[in-house]
Amino acid sequence: MLEAKNIWKSYDQLTVLRGVDLNIQQSTITSIIGKSGAGKSTLLHILGTLDKPDQGDIFLGGENIHKLSKKALAAFRNQKIGFVFQFHHLIPEFTALENICIPAYINKTPKQAAEKEAKKLLDYLGLADRSHHKPSELSGGEQQRIAVARALINNPLVVFADEPTGNLDTQTSSELHNLFVSLKKDMGQTFIIVTHNQELARLSDRCLEMSDGKIID
Repeated sequence: MLEAKNIWKSYDQLTVLRGVDLNIQQSTITSIIGKSGAGKSTLLHILGTLDKPDQGDIFLGGENIHKLSKKALAAFRNQKIGFVFQFHHLIPEFTALENICIPAYINKTPKQAAEKEAKKLLDYLGLADRSHHKPSELSGGEQQRIAVARALINNPLVVFADEPTGNLDTQTSSELHNLFVSLKKDMGQTFIIVTHNQELARLSDRCLEMSDGKIID
């Protein structure tokens, strides 16, 4: 489903990625671990089209994504890729339902259809009664689940998560881990997750370790 070939990335004189090759199967959870500075987040951002490699190719769903024009890439990212970050980045003035719908609205999905899908996700996540609450009225775990729902609203090929439990307590982190597993089983969703959390790494189908800009294990 995703293939990366010979990915290199440098910032000034610092080489961060050194010829990374990677293949990801559909409906799997892949965790990427490693010490700070190993290149994990840089790789995730490049795979997710948020940054460009200096060299190499990335194929997602058969599309060579870094050959797309800027406009085509933005549309592809919106339709085919979901993101979950350590900090949820919800818009404080919007309700939970409205925050979830944003990517669907960008994709020009009619309001009624977008809200119907968002409500299905809220129900699945056990947050149906929180749909009209604003982020400040939600717990940290609830806010992160809303961010997950937002990532899923356009039924993406893959969801990239960068330290998704880094700002959560142990119990809430465990609940989010189990949610990823359920979404893989129930919806066939694919996740690629950068994490320092060993429990999340153990729950994954595959755990890759990075060091000095390379995948070593």
